Amino acid sequence: MFMLVEMVDTVRILPSDFEKQLNDAVAEELNKKLANKVVYNVGLCICLYDITKLEDSYIFPGDGASHTKVHFRFVVFHPFLDEILIGKIKYCSQEGVHVTMDFFDDILIPPESLQQPAKFDEAEQVWVWEYETDEGAHDLYMDQGEEIRFKVADEVFVDTSPTGPTVATSDTPAQPGQSTAPPAEESAEKKEAPYTLIGTICEPGLGLLSWWNS
Repeated sequence: MFMLVEMVDTVRILPSDFEKQLNDAVAEELNKKLANKVVYNVGLCICLYDITKLEDSYIFPGDGASHTKVHFRFVVFHPFLDEILIGKIKYCSQEGVHVTMDFFDDILIPPESLQQPAKFDEAEQVWVWEYETDEGAHDLYMDQGEEIRFKVADEVFVDTSPTGPTVATSDTPAQPGQSTAPPAEESAEKKEAPYTLIGTICEPGLGLLSWWNS
């Protein structure tokens, strides 16, 4: 679930921090820059583990800050595929069951990966496992806040780096006073999570802990 990742970065230290030990100042800046951030194709950065090498520091003309190339290791949340994890149900939707691990919320169990047969209860806004027994089907609800055991089936990284404005081309020039901005519904894009885990519970032993404890 957690791993150590070796990284290299150039850290800028302001003159106001020169009174600190270099290691302490660098560690503070690295945590400020990376902690609780997703690095593309790496995972969710948690905290600095250690600094393995500090190269020479330089002060460039016109900039009073020092610049130091740093080799370090960072604790990263990046579960491997097929790893079994335990989280809590955050909410349910037509897209599936959304799971949180308190420090990481972007976990989705799609409908086809639930225990089958499953249905979505529109009134309660929860997914239900229609568990078959000799006495008939029993509805097992996946309620918000319940602990759930799931297996990591896939991961999705999305590059959310800022991009420049898009210029809409049109054969008809805009008239004076006429807005060239696209309609609000077209310009408003759904914010994508930079890192999403896709889970599955369609195996024995997976799903709500209460299902298997009782």
